Amino acid sequence: MRCLELPCHSMALRAPPRVLLADDHAGVLSALRRLLGPSCDVVGCVMDGAALLEAAARLKPDVIVIDISMPKVNGLKACRLIREARPETNIVILTGSDDRSTRRRAFSAGASAFIPKHRMADDLLNAIHRDRTDG
Repeated sequence: MRCLELPCHSMALRAPPRVLLADDHAGVLSALRRLLGPSCDVVGCVMDGAALLEAAARLKPDVIVIDISMPKVNGLKACRLIREARPETNIVILTGSDDRSTRRRAFSAGASAFIPKHRMADDLLNAIHRDRTDG
């Protein structure tokens, strides 16, 4: 059997996205790790906004998934600060709130995507991978 010769660019595989998770509930972080594990490189998990800012600067992830309601620094403020420091990082807001005002505030803060927690199993992977192909 002969192997087909393919140009080098056809064979190049993109590394899985490096993802940092931020939520103040350990159960949600655990669920996110299980959901993302097969197709993402989860580089860290943090449970408050101050730890998020430190981890984002140190780990330099491709994508950060942020809950809005977190202690020390809320997710929207963290999103804004990360967007200023690392504009190339895609930020997905994952929250229990699905109202228009919250959605508007998330995008104003610099979010790349907004996903209500009740939709995370259906929409999170698509948002992470879509952001990587759009960017």
